[in-house]
Amino acid sequence: MNFPADSSGKKDSVRLQAYLAHCGVASRRASEKIILDGRVTVNGNVVVELGTKVTPSDKVCVDGNPVFLEEKKRYVLLNKPAGYVCSLSDEKGRPVASDLLKTAFSERLYNVGRLDMFSSGLIIFTNDGDFAARLSHPSSELEKEYVVDTSLPIPRTLADEFKKGLRIDGVFYRCIDAVQLNARRMSIVLAEGKNREIRRVFESKEIGIKSLERIRIGNILTGDLKSGEFRELSAKEVDGLLKLCKKNNV
Repeated sequence: MNFPADSSGKKDSVRLQAYLAHCGVASRRASEKIILDGRVTVNGNVVVELGTKVTPSDKVCVDGNPVFLEEKKRYVLLNKPAGYVCSLSDEKGRPVASDLLKTAFSERLYNVGRLDMFSSGLIIFTNDGDFAARLSHPSSELEKEYVVDTSLPIPRTLADEFKKGLRIDGVFYRCIDAVQLNARRMSIVLAEGKNREIRRVFESKEIGIKSLERIRIGNILTGDLKSGEFRELSAKEVDGLLKLCKKNNV
């Protein structure tokens, strides 16, 4: 992260949430919540104002631990097993997906988007706040593909209904594409991806989901990556993801 400079060449200030994102604490949006929760201090003082700015000379701490700008940007693809939560920590003591990466990376990495605890498949971790913001912004319309296995036969009309759109409890759900692969398996492509969207659609039809796996994020496929394994994305893959984000993404 480069701090902007004024006309005299002196380093100017940046917003605290942007600073935290570039320190690998969390995405900018998640960093805002961390600030509002009173977990951040600047030069020993608790800060809860989102408009607060910091300079390179300020000492910033999260939960009492100093944080620093990270020199190397990391982009890591994890094939998350079911049973892990996508969070930096879990108050209930459940396994955390980011812990699977700690033995390989010293940087603080956070997840871009989420998979619920019972879902498996691809999720990206990074310490690049701008990259995370671009991919996770709703306007990016970055496609994610899932395979759903169910406990009961899937109605043959569900794929077309999902593509046209369904309103459930006042919320409108519509996928980019859906293909029924067999009586109890369906492939689904989402763009925006509302909270628990696929599960809510299937629950509305009283169909239990046995497994829900994300097999693609934009141009990134599972490939040979086994459950619980991870790898760093190549520069070409990172660039490809950013190019897939819509131009109106901010």
